[in-house]
Amino acid sequence: MSLPQVVSRQDWLAARKELLHQEKELTRQRDALNADRRRLPMVRVDKEYVFDGPAGPASLLDLFDGRRQLVLQHFMFDPSWDAGCPSCTGSLHELSAGLLAHLNSRDTSFAVVARAPLAKIEAYKASQGWTFPFYSSHGSDFNYDFHTTLDESVAPVMFNYRDRDELIQAGFESLTEPDGYPSEQPGYSFFLRATADGEHGADDENNTVFHTYSTFGRGCEDLGCASYYYLDHTALGRQENWEEPSGRVTDPHDAIPVFT
Repeated sequence: MSLPQVVSRQDWLAARKELLHQEKELTRQRDALNADRRRLPMVRVDKEYVFDGPAGPASLLDLFDGRRQLVLQHFMFDPSWDAGCPSCTGSLHELSAGLLAHLNSRDTSFAVVARAPLAKIEAYKASQGWTFPFYSSHGSDFNYDFHTTLDESVAPVMFNYRDRDELIQAGFESLTEPDGYPSEQPGYSFFLRATADGEHGADDENNTVFHTYSTFGRGCEDLGCASYYYLDHTALGRQENWEEPSGRVTDPHDAIPVFT
């Protein structure tokens, strides 16, 4: 088991200031990346998706709950499963009422969607003590269109913006094997409501929904694994076997199974 080198306070301060320069550069890069993310074009959502919720059928626009933006988590829950994905569940356990209130104060709603029937979702939601909006996309094309359910017999396989050939080339053959279909995957999608021509006017009764961004694989860490970010600042890190420096812990945990 290897631990950080022991040095004097003066030497530690010198090393810390050197690292601070790297952290500041990363902050500037992150700000620039966020600005480029906001500059992405958006796509009008023309398909009429219908979700099943506690209050009955709901459209994608209904999920906004009257607000201007929608953050939607794609939750892994196959209709044949008796429980939801443990990793997706873990991420939602970190979701607090305060975080939702902060989103709402910025005219942004949050909702979760899974392919399992509503009865299973409601039972699982109750078992976890969750109160946030959770809808079923069972029977719709939503998961397939947003590439969080992979099944080549239903729609061409694409995950994290890689088509079938690109996935094989990248070493993710398992996502292209029919024996594994349907395959549920995690993700987050972001939507904006505006007038039909993409201008301001969220109060217009003829609002249109636009898809602005989606992220998958390790991109989900930015949104659903806050504990990882705390651990990333500790000496032992996430305590998973892929991390450097190696040998920092004697009994590493398995990494959450996500695709790069």
